[in-house]
Amino acid sequence: MAEEFILIPGRTSKQGTTLNEGKYTDGYLEEISTLQICDQDMQRLGLSDGDQVRMWNDVGEVTVPCKTSKGDELPPGLLFISYGMWSSALMGGDTQGSGMPDSKGLDVFLEPA
Repeated sequence: MAEEFILIPGRTSKQGTTLNEGKYTDGYLEEISTLQICDQDMQRLGLSDGDQVRMWNDVGEVTVPCKTSKGDELPPGLLFISYGMWSSALMGGDTQGSGMPDSKGLDVFLEPA
């Protein structure tokens, strides 16, 4: 059964260091394609690190592996993924005249794939 979450895409230091090696390296692609979920949500959904999850909203849909976030970095109900092609698939094109689409606080649905 799908649950509603808030997705916060962003940059990570690992993303920056692996970018120096190239956008098509295994390290960079893994960093931008792995969804981080808090421990409580992982347990409630019956997920383990590396499991595939399906995430979607009214803009798009992606299926990515997930992992438990470190410590208390994420509260329950909040998801994180590094900026990249998977996060972009869930962002709308409307920029409200700013030139940048909404990229934070995206309402998404999530379920085990």
